[in-house]
Amino acid sequence: MFGFHTSEAAVFGTVWGLTVGILIVFLELLLLKLPSLAILGGLIGGMLGLILANLLTGSSLFLHLPIAPFTSYIRTSVTLLFFLVGLMVGVQRIQSLTLQSLRRLFIEPTSGKNYKILDTSVIIDGRIADISETGFLEGVLVIPQFILQELQHIADSPDPIKRNRGRRGLEILHKIQKRVDIQVEIHERDFPKIKEIDAKLVELGKHLQAKLITNDFNLNKVAELQGVPVLNVNQLANALKPVVLPGEVMEVLVLKEGKEYGQGIAYLDDGTMIVIDNAKKLIGKTVGVAVTSVLQTTAGRMIFGQLAVKDAAR
Repeated sequence: MFGFHTSEAAVFGTVWGLTVGILIVFLELLLLKLPSLAILGGLIGGMLGLILANLLTGSSLFLHLPIAPFTSYIRTSVTLLFFLVGLMVGVQRIQSLTLQSLRRLFIEPTSGKNYKILDTSVIIDGRIADISETGFLEGVLVIPQFILQELQHIADSPDPIKRNRGRRGLEILHKIQKRVDIQVEIHERDFPKIKEIDAKLVELGKHLQAKLITNDFNLNKVAELQGVPVLNVNQLANALKPVVLPGEVMEVLVLKEGKEYGQGIAYLDDGTMIVIDNAKKLIGKTVGVAVTSVLQTTAGRMIFGQLAVKDAAR
């Protein structure tokens, strides 16, 4: 029923050959415009298409087709179609892949563990112990082995200030580990080819799909630029400070002279600095201050004010 006369087969073969030739020229022009990564994706997709086509044309579906030339044309057409579809899909999909998505394909998923990596600055700071006790931090706190080594090195320093900082950091870690409601892991993985501690932390964050907890402004920015989420304790502390509005009056102790003429400096209990106009003469005294403005910076918050009416006449 599918029989072909010689003339019909010749016409069909000519049309089919022209179609294949046009497709080959089109592919050649397309490949010249594509980047190397897209070509690689196309080759992979095309090979997978050829494998699927070979499985299909070798199935029982094609065993009942009549003998050549019709069968050979059908087989070749199906193979070419699958190759082209695989080629196009491969080109499109590989350009959407990123290093992070490749890691998720080949590395054991760790996102379910919700890792949070502690750096040296946040350990020595100590507030992380209090924050973890509140229950606001979920998941696993990761202490890299190279951070432990750095703390030990600081604790052994001949400089008494550095030595005290290192010992404080080790005490904070011991305090965190003693709590049964906080899961802590010492991570042994190191990156020998990377010398900088900050770079090691960023690389470990990528490997574990973890967040970094730090007070280090520079590490914060570098990690964010490389796609590693950061939790900054200083930013958290600033966000939790009581809101101070212009016009509000507060009682503060003037401690020292300011940079500008006549200014006095005071501090709130949370360490926020208050710059007070014309308060130099009242150093050592408690005064009323009317807030005029609040300046929020990456380093913290500064309050500017002037003496309340009752103290301005002193």
